[in-house]
Amino acid sequence: MRAYKSPVVWLDLDDTLIDFTTNAEAALEAMYASEWVLRGRFESANAWIETYERHNQELWTQYARSEITREYLRMERFRRPLVEGGMSDREARAVSVRYDTLYLDLLAEGRVLMPGALEMLEELRSRGVRVGILSNGFREVQYRKIRNCGLEPYIDIVVLSDDIGVNKPDPRIYAYAAERVGIAEPENHIMVGDNPETDIRGAIGAGWRAVWYLPERAERLYTREQCAAGAMIADSLSDVAELLSLK
Repeated sequence: MRAYKSPVVWLDLDDTLIDFTTNAEAALEAMYASEWVLRGRFESANAWIETYERHNQELWTQYARSEITREYLRMERFRRPLVEGGMSDREARAVSVRYDTLYLDLLAEGRVLMPGALEMLEELRSRGVRVGILSNGFREVQYRKIRNCGLEPYIDIVVLSDDIGVNKPDPRIYAYAAERVGIAEPENHIMVGDNPETDIRGAIGAGWRAVWYLPERAERLYTREQCAAGAMIADSLSDVAELLSLK
C-alpha cells in the first residue's frame, strides 16, 4: 500500500476504543438495582436492558441520519421503555429527565476498553502518528469517558458531533475534522471504527481511507459484505497499524 505523508488516524470511541456495550450494560444493571421503579415494571435486569436497548438503537439510527435531535433521543430512550412497562406518559417524561443524568454518570465511570486498544494507541504514538477521536457521542459524557479510561495521553484532538451539530456519516463532520487539524488532503485522513455506515461509509464518501474494525462479537450484527468499497477490515485492533502500513 502506498505510504502517505503525515497521516492522521481518526478513531471512533464507543465499541472501537471503549467497550461501550459492556460499560452500558453495567450502567443499566446498576440503574435496575438502585431504582425500585424499574424493578416494579420489569421482571429482571435483562428485561429492562433488552427493552431499553431496543428503543435506544432505533433512536440512535435516526439520530445518525439527522432525523431527530439529541434532546429528543435523550428523552425518548427512557420514556419509551417506561411507557412500555406501564408508566403513564406524563410520569415517564419526568422520570426520564432524572434517568438521563443518572445513566450518563454511571456510563462515564465505565473503564472497560476493547481488547488491544491501549497497545494500538501506544504503537501509533511510537510511530509519531497524530491520533484523533471522531465520535457522535454527547460532549458532557465523551470527555469524561476518555479521561476515566486513561486515553488522554494518546489523543491529540477530539472532534464530536456536538461541536457542529452534525453527525457521522454527514460529510460535513469529516470536513470539519480535517479543518481542525489543518490537513486538507483527504487521503491523509484514516478513519477506524466499528460501524459500517456512520464510520466507514461516511469516511469513504469524504475521500478518506478507512478501516472497519469488526471483532467477532460484531459479526452478529453485520456481515463482511457490508464493508464499503475501498475500505479495509481489521478483526482486531492489533491489526490496525499493520493494515495501514504504519509498521
